[in-house]
Amino acid sequence: MSDFETAAASELHSATPGLQGEPGAPGQPQTMESATKVRSAAADAWRELRRNALFWIALAIVLVILVMACWPSLFTSADPNSCSLNNQMAGPSAGAPFGYDFQGCNVWAHAVYGTRNSLLIGAGAAILAGVLAMVIGMIAGFFGGWIDAVVSRIVDIVLAIPLLLGAIVLMKRIPSDSQSLRLTALIGILGVLGWTTAARVVRSSVITAKQQDYVSAARMLGAGNGRIMWRHIMPNVLAPFLVIITIALGAFIASEATLSFLGVGLKPPSISWGSDIATARVHMREKITPLAVPSVFLALTVLAFIMLGDAIREAFDPKLR
Repeated sequence: MSDFETAAASELHSATPGLQGEPGAPGQPQTMESATKVRSAAADAWRELRRNALFWIALAIVLVILVMACWPSLFTSADPNSCSLNNQMAGPSAGAPFGYDFQGCNVWAHAVYGTRNSLLIGAGAAILAGVLAMVIGMIAGFFGGWIDAVVSRIVDIVLAIPLLLGAIVLMKRIPSDSQSLRLTALIGILGVLGWTTAARVVRSSVITAKQQDYVSAARMLGAGNGRIMWRHIMPNVLAPFLVIITIALGAFIASEATLSFLGVGLKPPSISWGSDIATARVHMREKITPLAVPSVFLALTVLAFIMLGDAIREAFDPKLR
């Protein structure tokens, strides 16, 4: 028996048995695809996120904030609107671990219940801005030409309006006695004035994606513009879109707190971290906790969403890994 026949026989006997036709069966070709399972971009991103400690810290904070906004009674049994001057600047007690403010309101209860309004306004504005950015950015990037030129000029006009200054001017026209109307107006104003950055990101991603070969192949197979935009281009746009919207959500929460601090956002009896900070700053020399507690809540919330957005960006961008 020649050396070649001996080597072939030994390989045949050492082969792992398998069903006929399977990649692992004797006589079947061993390809790289059979040895390594192909993962999608989302699977690769999730693999990177699982290794990122900052992602888990930010996610834990966000989950606590969401639970606190939906079920504040889990964190405090006190009524935030039950204020009495008899408790003015009182120290910590049962149910009030951080004492009371100048108006005799429970500092901890106010901070906990203020989470709902802040998160509701931030999430609502982010959703509105996201819808506008996705629709306008997709149309401008996909069709190009005069449509892209018109949309780009509209984006420039909106960008020329400072977010806070425009919100202050518009909120001055909203009646102060209707809290639900003011909340809705805040969502609408922040969303309408804050969609431009996300729209630019979507537009640039669409321009890059529509030049790929798979889009040309889909068009040659008879796919219409709607199907190409929805099935082939949008999945490639979602990653950068989600990153910018997650970061924008934190910015919207900070903007709402700023407007309430300035007295043009939510007004009592609606509870807001910004209005609590504005009230407490006057008496900060007498007691610091009414100022510190809502400030820490606001800072942690905004920081958590920014950290979450940065972690998602790093996971989806191979250059940053």
